Amino acid sequence: MKMGFDNQKYLSTQSEHIRNRISQFGNKLYLEFGGKLFDDYHASRVLPGFQPDSKLKMLLQLADQAEIVIVINAADIEKNKVRHDLGITYDMDVLRLIQAYRDHGLKAESVVITRCAGQPAAVQFKTKLENLGIRVYRHYSIDGYPHNISHIVSDEGYGKNDYIETTMPLVIITAPGPGSGKMAVCLSQLYHENKRGIKAGYAKFETFPIWNIPLKHPVNLAYEAATADLNDVNMIDPFHLEAYGVTTVNYNRDVEIYPVLAAMFEGIYGYCPYKSPTDMGVNMAGNCITDDEICREASRQEIIRRYYQALNRLARDESSKEEVYKTELLMKQAKVTASHRPVVVAANELAEKNHSPAAALQLPDGRIITGKTSTLLGASAAALLNAVKELGDIADDIHLISPQFIEPIQGLKTRYLGSRNPRLHTDEVLIALSMCAATDKNARIALEQLPRLRGSQVHTSVMLSPVDIKFFSKLGLDLTSEPVYESKKLYH
Repeated sequence: MKMGFDNQKYLSTQSEHIRNRISQFGNKLYLEFGGKLFDDYHASRVLPGFQPDSKLKMLLQLADQAEIVIVINAADIEKNKVRHDLGITYDMDVLRLIQAYRDHGLKAESVVITRCAGQPAAVQFKTKLENLGIRVYRHYSIDGYPHNISHIVSDEGYGKNDYIETTMPLVIITAPGPGSGKMAVCLSQLYHENKRGIKAGYAKFETFPIWNIPLKHPVNLAYEAATADLNDVNMIDPFHLEAYGVTTVNYNRDVEIYPVLAAMFEGIYGYCPYKSPTDMGVNMAGNCITDDEICREASRQEIIRRYYQALNRLARDESSKEEVYKTELLMKQAKVTASHRPVVVAANELAEKNHSPAAALQLPDGRIITGKTSTLLGASAAALLNAVKELGDIADDIHLISPQFIEPIQGLKTRYLGSRNPRLHTDEVLIALSMCAATDKNARIALEQLPRLRGSQVHTSVMLSPVDIKFFSKLGLDLTSEPVYESKKLYH
């Protein structure tokens, strides 16, 4: 795969830029950290060369100066809000994040529960964390937030919040997802620090949109597609343009809130250290793009994938038509259609030819492998087996898994486990393949090809089961599907 991003340059320049910002504010900086700290696969898809754990590696270069505070909204705890990419609730993700940070040698000892109003689930979660030795702080809703500045920046506003005890020059404020209250936590801390005679600073670190590339660059359009359900819109930062005469890109929420933030800074410090929302950011990703066209094409493909995700979510009644309309508009701005994704054309043509579900898989080197539905295998499982055959130089007529292995598994599914579909899912196929690999050389060779599939593209002519979707993700394959169910049942 062709690379368009210099990851090593990113690690060094980004960490150095944050160090400079820390020193700018007298050696105490609260850094609002947006997006995913690790497993940032969106960034690695649109910026080929960006490693999914790049931001984590960058922070590890600052480990001796940094500590992490995790923020969670009490309302999200109360309603068991779920991270759809992981399938776990926000409160459980807080524990996952703390453990992950600690496993990497980062200091993570504090959690802030925001919008506290005595919610029973939040109180129970606070007790659970404290029993685990984790410090928990409570922040409250503030009447008139965010516009009643005189009340917010007072002892009855930010002053009512618990003061978070920190010891490091760099305090990373992060959260399981959006809407947790990270910015409010940062500003509350600035208020408390200022009362203690400490002139702490604030900065924001979000990879997207990238401020120093064009507004309608496909990389920035791909970010809009990824946040279509949040109604984020990229826009020119008018405050930066007025202050410096330089065009930069930000997004609507930051631009809209900037006058309020500036007023809050003035209320806390007596002045605002930033002339624009762009000034607040510390993102250096735009300076590390080495091949613009490669990143443009990767982002166009990401927009198409996001379009199919929106279609699938709508088919499952998990989103609105507006989300689909927005991604369609972004495709038009990027000048792409679904047919620009080669596996879409290949899978749909095979499905039309055979009048049954089909799948197509594009290997990282560009080769396209297809799979059709049979009595033994679903189309996606067939495409997976055909792909590892291709990579292992195994003849097409060789059976990697004997029907004698498959039939007992089908019997187990239908007779004993209550499944109506006898065909094997991808995980079941690979388990059968691994069993055959113990005695069959070709099966062993095929199994060894699985790591080489990472980064492949897959499209299916029907929506897959959650089991198959999760399994493709674990293998590192980027999946899209037509927004139709395989059958016309009322319940799937």
